[in-house]
Order: sequence, then C-alpha cells, then structure tokens
Amino acid sequence: MLIENSHLDTDFVVRILHLEDSLADHKLVVLTLRRAGMACTFAQVDTLEAFDSQLASGAFDIVLADYRLPGFTALDAWQAAVAQPEPVPFILLSGAIGEAAAVDAMRLGIADYVLKDDMARLPHVIARAREMHQAQLARKLAARELADSQQRLAALTEHLQSSIEQERAAIAREIHDDIGGALTAIRFDLAWVARHSTQASVREHTQAATAMLQHALGASQRIMMNLRPPILDQGLVAAIEWLAENFERRTGLHTQVCSSAPHIPVTDAIQLVAYRTVQEALTNVSKYAQATSVHIDLTHSEGVLTLEVADNGCGTSASALAKPKAFGIKGLRERARTVDGWLDISSQPGQGTSVIVSIPLPSLAAPAQGVLP
Repeated sequence: MLIENSHLDTDFVVRILHLEDSLADHKLVVLTLRRAGMACTFAQVDTLEAFDSQLASGAFDIVLADYRLPGFTALDAWQAAVAQPEPVPFILLSGAIGEAAAVDAMRLGIADYVLKDDMARLPHVIARAREMHQAQLARKLAARELADSQQRLAALTEHLQSSIEQERAAIAREIHDDIGGALTAIRFDLAWVARHSTQASVREHTQAATAMLQHALGASQRIMMNLRPPILDQGLVAAIEWLAENFERRTGLHTQVCSSAPHIPVTDAIQLVAYRTVQEALTNVSKYAQATSVHIDLTHSEGVLTLEVADNGCGTSASALAKPKAFGIKGLRERARTVDGWLDISSQPGQGTSVIVSIPLPSLAAPAQGVLP
C-alpha cells in the first residue's frame, strides 16, 4: 500500500482511496490532481483484501478504481463499498472499460467514470461527485431530522389527545357530581314549594323556575355526553349506534349502521378514536354535505378495525380536501395516528364523501361472529 500527500494551501483535503495495480498510473493521478490545485491525500491498494481493510477505516472521501485488476474487477470492490454504513463516491478510472460497460456500472450506482487517456477530466469529476454526495448526505440528514420531528410531534399529539380526554372526563364528572347534583336538589325544593304554596303567583314562579331548571339539566346532560359519553362503557358498536340514532333524530337524515359483529373488543384508546372520528364525520355531514342519507360501516378483519362514514351529499374537490384546515381532517389524521391508524378521505363533487379510518387491533381482540342490521 502506498500513502501520499499532495500538500497545498487549502482549507479542505480530499482523502482518496485509489485501487490501482499500476504505480505509474497512480503517479499520474497524483500529478493530475496536484496540477489542478486539489489538495489530496492518497492511499493506493492493489488487492481486494487491502481495499476492504482501508475502506473499513472510514478515513476516505472518495474511491478511484481501475476496472480490471488481477483476479477481480472494480465491480467486486463496488460491492464492498456499498456495504459500508456511509458509502463514499466511487469513480471508475480505467483504460480498459468500454462506454457501454461504464454506463451499466453507473446504473448500479457508481458515481462516474473517467478514461485514463482523458485524465484532465478527473478533477472536475471528483468535484462534481463530492458535491452530489454532500447534497445526498444533506437530504438524508434532513429526512432523518424530519422523521424525528414527526415522531416527536406524534408523541406530543398523543399526549395532548390523552390529556384532553382526561380533562373532558374530569369535567364531565364535576358536572355530574356537583352541578348535576345541585340542580337536582333545587328541582326537588321547587317541587316542595309548589306543593305547599297556596299563592298562585308563587306557584307560577315555581313552574317557570322549574322549566328553566329542566332546561339547565338537559344542557348539562348534553355537555356531559359530548365530553365523555357514558355510552362508551357499553362498547364501540353500541356507542356508534347511539351516535347515529341521535344524529338522525337531530338532523332528519337517514343514518344506517352496519357492523361485522354485535361486539368488537378494542382498547379504550381505539374505541375513543373511532367514536370521535364518527362524531366529527357526522358533524361535517350536517354542516357541509347537503346529504339525505349516511351509511356507517364498522368491520374488523385480519387484525384491522375499519370504520367508514359515507354520505350521498354534494361531495367536494381534491383541492378543497387538501386545504390545511379542511373540515378538521388534520385533527382526524393526527387522532388516528395516536393508535397507529391511518385516515383516508375520498370525495368528488356531486358524488358524496367517504371517510375511512383503519386501525390495527391488538392480537387479543379476537373476531366475533354475527351481523347487525
């Protein structure tokens, strides 16, 4: 192995591993790069074993390789080079390779090739290969940082969703235990006053107060149902059916629920994501769809829960769905990701909209048999 330095006054030195069995050709490479003003260090090797050993050190920025060497070719060296954790640019430098073979080599991923009788191109080829390599490294780094950011965002979203649901449940309990209890006690007191009062004006005021109180009780119950519906304790299918019944009663839109089983065992987190997805989808239908019917399909097969909410409304365009704040879609997707699920929305103007959420189920959730109408 021959190690050489090309000493020049520059801020950066290119470390070159040269696979070449001709000392004269190696000297020509050194001279060419020195004349071009490129500061380099060289390690020349002429066997595959020495090449592998030097490459494993990770001490090189670029590889120059003759195509044919005793007992092997540059393609054998290339296989060793791409197996490294961080492969460096690999350039063929040969007088024995034809253009067709060189093109085939580049299709494999080799950075470039230079014919030995056109050595003047070498500095430019090395500079270009390094620029492309640095750009590729920058893209990989950006992709890793983006993936890390997305992972942190997903974890934060999951934490926020969990915190929101916990706070909702706590508020619902407070409304039920404190406000609900107090309103119920007042209703009993008003009823006692109405029974024992002999004054017509008092009874009239009592009736008016009772009516207002009943309205407040109804409002508190609706708020509790929105915050943390007790129907969830009866299971996912029952909760979805309850949502559909209330939606149909409130909007007058025909709403049908079909389930692959009367009971689908899921975790609390999955149940809540599915419930909130249907809730948001139905809200969007009532606001935007101009539909006359809604179909909700709930199935679980091959370890995946699939929930679809489809309407026969006016639909929307792909560009409208792509808007950042379109119909709460971003929130639905983020919610689905908290349980490793994914959301798909398909819609076309005049052909309705379909919202589908798919969620992997834990292995303990064994399928049940039966169909609900």
